[in-house]
Amino acid sequence: MDKETRTTPRHFLSLMDLTPEELRRLVARATELRKMLEQGQQHTPLQNRSLGMIFEKSSTRTRVSFEVGMTQLGGHALFLSPRDSQLGRGEPIEDSARVLSRMVDCVMIRTFDHATLELFAAYSRVPVINALTDLLHPCQLLADMQTYFEQRGDIAAKSVAWIGDGNNMCHSYINAARQFDFRLNIACPEGYDPNPKILEPAAGQCRIIRDPMEAAKGVDLVVTDVWASMGQESEQAKRERAFSGYQVDDKLMRRADRNALFMHCLPAHRGEEVSASVIDGPQSVVWSEAENRMHAQKALLELLLSS
Repeated sequence: MDKETRTTPRHFLSLMDLTPEELRRLVARATELRKMLEQGQQHTPLQNRSLGMIFEKSSTRTRVSFEVGMTQLGGHALFLSPRDSQLGRGEPIEDSARVLSRMVDCVMIRTFDHATLELFAAYSRVPVINALTDLLHPCQLLADMQTYFEQRGDIAAKSVAWIGDGNNMCHSYINAARQFDFRLNIACPEGYDPNPKILEPAAGQCRIIRDPMEAAKGVDLVVTDVWASMGQESEQAKRERAFSGYQVDDKLMRRADRNALFMHCLPAHRGEEVSASVIDGPQSVVWSEAENRMHAQKALLELLLSS
């Protein structure tokens, strides 16, 4: 009989899965890895290690950053989509987790339902990384925090304005406020608030301010995201009406501190959630932010696969 042998791997499903100290060390390590790459230093601690990449949602930055990052660390990344695996043909998630985790050293999953990720992790013998769900996007926050630290130093005691939907990115910024100790103003229209189960534990550091101009007053970082995320395309017209007063433009950026940065996880829709003058302007760090996905995830892979 094939008995199930269970281990207890360390997963990264949320920023709350690491301690604040671990997160700061990870961000610092990501910057070290970036500098090593720029200096042409080879660093291959993950030779003969494999990363399974499960994509139920399409991606550009997530796939490229994980695949190239794993290659740079000396390992191999394997792309899996529902179209070319049993995941799309009704195999139970538990069975897929049991099988894949006997063949690869780590699994990253980009999917819709957060419960799918949690179920897979519960049956996996190897670390599982949340590469995005409808609830959370913690890998993006690693890159965002790395970018802020590189540009402005520690974000502790600083203030951040989230402008737009109370979505998965907003949820991860709420968790980041708790873990990195900054204040977060959330400007969203009624009916698009973040999940109260995520917001309530952060009540001391996060608050909802309906007026985006007020939310941006004096902040050190302004962040936004698309008004209609993947899977919400049918709501585009409705959301455009709801968010019409929530564009990050030059007027709003002038309300922030003069040294404030602008971030966006991309892809961006110029003329909707952000004006072209802001995203392409001097306060925008979106291109460094996008590149840092790779460096931050390399640091994360190092951490999980060496634990």
